[in-house]
Amino acid sequence: MKKIQHLLDLLKKYPAPTAAEPRLGGPSSGVDRRGFLRNSALGGLSMGMLFDGRPERELEFITQKVKRESKPSELKITDMRIAVLQGVPFSSPIIRIDTNQGLVGWGEVRDGASANYALMLKSRILGKNPCNVEQIFKQIKQFGNHGRAAGGVCGVEMALWDLAGKAYNVPAYQLLGGKYRDYIRLYADTPEGKDYDEFAKHMVRRRDQGYTFLKMDFGIGMLADTPGMLVGTKNWNVKQQWNDAKPGLMGNYAQTKHPFTRIQVTKKGIDALALHVSKVRDIVGYDTPLSADHFGHFDVNTAIQIGKAMEPFRLAWLEDLVPWFYTDQWKQISDAIETPTLTGEDIFAKEEFIKLIDAKAIDMIHPDLASSGGLLETKKIGDYAEEAGIPMAMHFAGSPICMMANIHCAAATENFVALEHHGVDVDGWEDIVTGIKPIVEKGFVKVPDKPGLGVELNEEVAKKFLRKGATWFAPTDSWNTRDSSDRDWS
Repeated sequence: MKKIQHLLDLLKKYPAPTAAEPRLGGPSSGVDRRGFLRNSALGGLSMGMLFDGRPERELEFITQKVKRESKPSELKITDMRIAVLQGVPFSSPIIRIDTNQGLVGWGEVRDGASANYALMLKSRILGKNPCNVEQIFKQIKQFGNHGRAAGGVCGVEMALWDLAGKAYNVPAYQLLGGKYRDYIRLYADTPEGKDYDEFAKHMVRRRDQGYTFLKMDFGIGMLADTPGMLVGTKNWNVKQQWNDAKPGLMGNYAQTKHPFTRIQVTKKGIDALALHVSKVRDIVGYDTPLSADHFGHFDVNTAIQIGKAMEPFRLAWLEDLVPWFYTDQWKQISDAIETPTLTGEDIFAKEEFIKLIDAKAIDMIHPDLASSGGLLETKKIGDYAEEAGIPMAMHFAGSPICMMANIHCAAATENFVALEHHGVDVDGWEDIVTGIKPIVEKGFVKVPDKPGLGVELNEEVAKKFLRKGATWFAPTDSWNTRDSSDRDWS
């Protein structure tokens, strides 16, 4: 009788919800007062000896598997842990943020970035309410920077929107103001192959997969072995555009900004590039938008010459011809050629995008949400560009966690054009998460209506991608304590 009285006392303390209140466990749990009593009474009675005289401990035990997302105003961050996945298609640290109500938020540090960019933020977010997304973003924004250095701030921001959506039982796009579209168009990178026959097979495969927007790479690296194509490459390792471990006599080509290599392309070389693109266009046809990227490190003059040679092929854009921060050089290029210009995948936050937009230096913007600031900041970037009449494509090369963050942002931003998908050929990529199946269908993703980002990590599959030597969401207590003052003003 004593244990029954305990339960009755607890039920008086936690009365049945009114019509305006959520049920115990939140809107999706299906747990009400009557069900709680029916399902918990026997368990509570059997624990009589263990919790005798401590009803609050008894209630905690009885309801340990009950979701408690019914009070967003009382939600608090209690932990953050990370597991680094490899081959999705690159390395991607996955963030898990835990809360006092049992809700879990998922985020992702940008491909190729260190997990430490996120871990050092843990001490800044512990104890905070994750629903205050913009407030927390402003507090941690100072720890982001361009390129991969933004990965921690952006990954945490993704996880906060996932938590806020789950707390309020709405999809993330709804918290951003609603959606403009139900389906998000993807553009797919396509491997070139050793010859055009192999490349044609890749293109046919993309067509059969339903992709209606494609991107290719071509640049001076493909000319390096043919005499008479390039000027000034003798002491540069131009085939190592990304590998900074193999410098040439003149220095590290991968780390040398474009104008400083003084490499030029001859008329013969430009004709060869034009022939290459012409053959690709013959394969793709003109019904499908085709964009281009990864040209190499050369100056504005060469960029303009290549851009003019590409005009007959009506490319959707020429991407990153020079580094994003050379605003004046971008304007020179954009003013000189008819093919649209695009940059932005390494820019952090809206301020630098605003400079490019205000200068009318580029025709399109290309933020990577995992570098640009996360969902809300990227929407702000898109909205600013929209007011200037500039469309937004989105760069992406990560796991389905980050993709879904992009999907919600793209849905909520009016001037969106297409989102990159870099993991088309990764076996098991879609199975890394649960909640939406298939993720990609005929080159589009249906915007999910489930709370938060709309997916959960599928641990069984995701563990297969765990980077060798990495831990699986191991404790991160060493990052719990802040050892610096963060105020950046006096």
